[in-house]
Amino acid sequence: MILKIAARMTVVLGLCAAMAATLMALRGNGLQDASSPRSAHPGGEPAMLELARCRAIGVAAASDPACHRAWAENRRRFFGTDAPPMPMPERFVPSTNRPVSP
Repeated sequence: MILKIAARMTVVLGLCAAMAATLMALRGNGLQDASSPRSAHPGGEPAMLELARCRAIGVAAASDPACHRAWAENRRRFFGTDAPPMPMPERFVPSTNRPVSP
């Protein structure tokens, strides 16, 4: 009885392995098609590479115009707009004229 159960389990596991291998083979050879946006830049997106370079150079990135362009492009992609940042409303700006209550 135990031998029959072990044989059935072996057959089921073998069938599962064969199905997994078949699915992996049918899925493709792993190459990307020409319409894939990542295939144009196999090392990564140029903007991401530039941001990584700016992160690596540290404080010097604050005076690097290429880093400023990369940061602006990243903000535009993230927020989806080219509009400049809005000024802070006056009610949130700390004022020195207010009387201090004890």
